[in-house]
Amino acid sequence: MKELILLLKNGNRSALLAALVNTIISLLKGVAYFLTGNVAMFAETMHSLGDAANQFFVFIGSALSKKAPTKRFPGGFGRLVNIVLLFAVLIVGIMAYETVREGIDHIIRPQESTGFFLVIIVLSISVCLEFTVLIKAMREIVTTAGLKTRGLQLFTSSFTYLKSAKPATKLVFLEDSVATAGGILAILAVIVSEYTNFKQAEGIVSIIIGIFMFIVVGKVFLDNAAGAIGEADLEMQGVIGNIAMKDPDVRDIQGLAVYKEGEDFHVELSIEIDSKLTVEQVDKIRQRIEKQILTEKGVSDIIIEFDKDDGILNWPHSIHKYEKRKKTHEMGKYN
Repeated sequence: MKELILLLKNGNRSALLAALVNTIISLLKGVAYFLTGNVAMFAETMHSLGDAANQFFVFIGSALSKKAPTKRFPGGFGRLVNIVLLFAVLIVGIMAYETVREGIDHIIRPQESTGFFLVIIVLSISVCLEFTVLIKAMREIVTTAGLKTRGLQLFTSSFTYLKSAKPATKLVFLEDSVATAGGILAILAVIVSEYTNFKQAEGIVSIIIGIFMFIVVGKVFLDNAAGAIGEADLEMQGVIGNIAMKDPDVRDIQGLAVYKEGEDFHVELSIEIDSKLTVEQVDKIRQRIEKQILTEKGVSDIIIEFDKDDGILNWPHSIHKYEKRKKTHEMGKYN
């Protein structure tokens, strides 16, 4: 139990905050829906329920993924967060289906809802809370990227560096982006339905929200299916390869694999060196390269193998690419 509590303390905080906020929001929306019968509110209730359950599972998965390796699982539990996310998107998929189905039913048989001001107040509160969680996720994305972006640039930077964000943070960002946009659309639909004869507006928005949810399901599923299998990170592979090649004792790289283990990078590197070097010299080379690679954010595990130089240069990447990336990264920190 003590180990579980310690692991939960290291869980993704954006996911936990989003789960708590969406639980409160879903309760508010659910009460408003039962009192008014508003279809747009039903769509938002389903959306928030799905997000709350999803993000709770994400928090648990992100915490358990940091469990230390065991004899049975020597490779660690890094990919557990990807597996949990694959399960979590099924919940959102079911909610999305119910949202679309209810929207279609309302378009075919439109019903007039009541409690206009109650619905507007609840939706407005929900949008504000969702937006707060979204801002926190954005800040976590740019912080992970090593930036100090603030203000309006936070929005553009979070989209730019979304691919390199932690899986849990990425899910929170996507879901709360859709939730915020969906809440605004729901407010507009309720206003249109109240002041015009176009009662189908709520049903149309319900379908749009459901489609947004399906898009998130597809994006998250594809990303985490690749992560669960073990997707190579080509950009980080180039960076680490050039770090190794800059070492004066490394003649060539025979093999290099960099792939994500949940939120971290696992590195397997095979390098060629002078066969006349002693064991002590080789060990110093290993320590030197490991120290340099571990300075790259997210790298947690390195395996380095050595082989004699065969005289043929195989590593294709230019060191200039590495230097250019580091320079761009440093400049971005102060934007």
